[in-house]
Amino acid sequence: MKQIGVATEKAMEQPLWTRDFILVCLANLCIFMGLHTLMPVVPVYTVELAGSEAWAGIIAGGFTFSAVLIRPLTGNLLDRYGRKGVFLVGILLFFSCALAYLWVPSLLIFFVLRFLHGFGWGISSTGANTIATDIIPKSRMGEGMGFFGLTGTFSMAVAPALGLEIMADFGFDTAFTMAVVFGVVAFLVALPIKCMKLEPNGQDVKTSAIEKEALFPGLIMLFLTITYGSVLIFIALYAAERQVENIGLFFTAFALALLFSRPYFGRLTDRKGYEAAVLPGILAIFLAIFILYLAHSLLAFLLAGFIYGIGFGAAQPALQAMAVRNVDPSRRGAANATFLLCFDSGFGLGTIAWGFLVDIFGYDYIYLFALIPTLIALVLFLKASRKASWKVSG
Repeated sequence: MKQIGVATEKAMEQPLWTRDFILVCLANLCIFMGLHTLMPVVPVYTVELAGSEAWAGIIAGGFTFSAVLIRPLTGNLLDRYGRKGVFLVGILLFFSCALAYLWVPSLLIFFVLRFLHGFGWGISSTGANTIATDIIPKSRMGEGMGFFGLTGTFSMAVAPALGLEIMADFGFDTAFTMAVVFGVVAFLVALPIKCMKLEPNGQDVKTSAIEKEALFPGLIMLFLTITYGSVLIFIALYAAERQVENIGLFFTAFALALLFSRPYFGRLTDRKGYEAAVLPGILAIFLAIFILYLAHSLLAFLLAGFIYGIGFGAAQPALQAMAVRNVDPSRRGAANATFLLCFDSGFGLGTIAWGFLVDIFGYDYIYLFALIPTLIALVLFLKASRKASWKVSG
């Protein structure tokens, strides 16, 4: 036991905050800032183009659908042709589409551009995740992905409000230009990153778009992100029905919990194993959703938001580390694409499902029904945790 402890300590001494890890984190932050700056602006702009709320939903769905479509192909390209070129092309497409928003003549053209923008998002985010998992030492994968994920957390806390403020004070064009600026900065930051060179391993190169090793952790994530849709999309309407004001503080509590839980549980994953993060994470998500089902006060909503943030911040980085840690480097692109494909699919399926359930049963019951996918995720993880290849090792 003493020898194992010494070996673990030596593994944990491998540097995490290298130049390239810092650069890929900064690039990913800028990509997310561009994404989240436009998130609240695009629906308003859609209505301004003589569209409707229905069209706003269609355009938002088109963006998500195109990202889901492109991820498997992106993973294959990353593994076959290298990381950097694919990553840079994704960033270039991402900010080029935002730039083209400045000259949109019609709603149909805007839909097409938004669909292409989803391609850029899917390519750039899959590329960033793959490069990060190449750079992070295997023994610190949980911790590294925890810190890497904070870039998205920070942007979600800051960028939507920034986008709305810019739109209100300076108009749509300035908001679109800000997204372009974030994209250009991401491109410039990504240029000096030294990416891993893929070396032939003497075996036939797999070309499957789906990495089987990442599929089970991805499926667990899919069921957890089904609940994510109910929380993010419908929480404001649910709170209004229960006459709870200032529900924006829910997202503040959620973001603060993510900032704390991601790095803490990431380190715990590397030291104690996946069970130490994923199991309490799933249970915390279950508890948070149950509190939401019972909530009738702002305090209850804030408590649920904080617990949900802890749960999601604990489970997501550990599951992503679980998906990529033991995959051959030549398949990390496919592994990341598989995991993120499940993440996006769960969010999309959840949003659609909860929308139908709200119409049938009302807001109260969607948080009762949301306990079901959480329990499925728990059963899947308990099954997956028995697999020897998913045990944490240096």
